[in-house]
Amino acid sequence: MKILTSCCLGLLLIIGSLLAVHPALAQIPCGPTISPLPTLFVNWPQYRYDAKHSGCNPYESMLGTATVGNLVLNWTYPTMSDFYYFSPVVANGVVYVESIDFNLYAVNARTGALLWKYTTGNQVESSPTVANGVVYFGADDNYVYAVNAATGALVWRYLTGGPFDSSPAVANGVVYIGSEDRNLYALNASTGALLWEYATGGGPSSPAVADGMVYVGSLAPNPGVYALNASTGAPLWKYSTGLRVISSPAVINGVVYVGGDDANLYALNAVTGALLWKYATGGNVASSPAVANGVVYVGSEAGSFYALNASTGALLWSYNTGNFIYSSPAVANGVVYFQAGKTYALNATTGAVLWKSATGNVASTTPAVANGVLYVGSDEGSLYAYHLPGQ
Repeated sequence: MKILTSCCLGLLLIIGSLLAVHPALAQIPCGPTISPLPTLFVNWPQYRYDAKHSGCNPYESMLGTATVGNLVLNWTYPTMSDFYYFSPVVANGVVYVESIDFNLYAVNARTGALLWKYTTGNQVESSPTVANGVVYFGADDNYVYAVNAATGALVWRYLTGGPFDSSPAVANGVVYIGSEDRNLYALNASTGALLWEYATGGGPSSPAVADGMVYVGSLAPNPGVYALNASTGAPLWKYSTGLRVISSPAVINGVVYVGGDDANLYALNAVTGALLWKYATGGNVASSPAVANGVVYVGSEAGSFYALNASTGALLWSYNTGNFIYSSPAVANGVVYFQAGKTYALNATTGAVLWKSATGNVASTTPAVANGVLYVGSDEGSLYAYHLPGQ
């Protein structure tokens, strides 16, 4: 008993010292307590932050409700192309962003200097994912690409039957990505070898992966949400929506949250596909939801941004932008970010505007937040980085 008590005391002292060095570990603002104690993440490594598409960075500590109002422009990088629906990702001091000028760009996160670019055979509209030193993305030349994250050298590519709007999710050594040939692909992340493919009947959204399952939305002629076995691709259930689903699902605490072109945000049981609730927004929901602290955040084409109780779908607050919202929100340290003509930062609890900035011709890109920096794309062709003065 004395030995056990001593070990437990030692563990508590270690945890206490970690919390002193990294205050962000003291509170995980995107959900319940994580066990075992997590590594301090300083990246936003894929579309919607993680494979389950939470849209929330739980380790951001510099930008918060007390500081975000001081954001200033740090640098811009011109790509000579628009970003439209997609988003930058951040990993190990590098920002990666796609462009319809046929390139994937790697930019120094601190300075905005170009590190390298990889040129494909057509537009790149698939947001990249960075995992284990490799960047994965799709292009409209019908290839899925894997390139070295440090150098941009090609690792492998896989030819499909169609171009890509879908962004890859990478989990457990597998790349999941949807193609406009109406198939969802699972590829070996190391080799690019095909593990399985599944025909959704409509163009797939960006997939999300959680608890051994992969979830994906589908366009016409078979609109809805599909759940598949992540290892085999075997179909587990489908929920049919009224119109197409271009929103990417977010899968949190056993619930799938996804928006449809029938103006509804849906909450589905992740195991069975049963409808738990739906919320009518008044406009198409192309925005992919973010989930943090029991709240679902999502925008509507009608111009309003919503915060809903994740368990019941009850409205907590809404904010009207006066502009359509295609942007998917990002949540970090009590602040929710999105774009609708301007880049907005709202108090995640109250909906109060903490900061906003007109950034070129911004309409619909998805922000990334990491290391005290807000990264956004612009329809007029630039990548923007906002930071706090002196940081």
